[in-house]
Amino acid sequence: MDAQQVFTFGQEGLYMLLLVAAPILLTVLAVGVLVSVFQAATQINEATLSFVPKVVAAVLVMAVAGPWMVTTLVEYIQRTLQTIPQVVG
Repeated sequence: MDAQQVFTFGQEGLYMLLLVAAPILLTVLAVGVLVSVFQAATQINEATLSFVPKVVAAVLVMAVAGPWMVTTLVEYIQRTLQTIPQVVG
């Protein structure tokens, strides 16, 4: 196993992390911006008003995109584990 293979595995892992986390992060970001605009417009500064909608949005995204996320991660792990004998031996 040389340095190029190590960097390739690391790059693939980071890409997979970004791919799987993106739906949740983007949804929570959008909900956070909408709640912030609402709070600024109404001058309501309540901590739970910004927290609860983000949690609800994250749970909804997990319910919708969760199966795709798990399938993507399982396929990545299977590919990685199947390449171990080729890399080591």
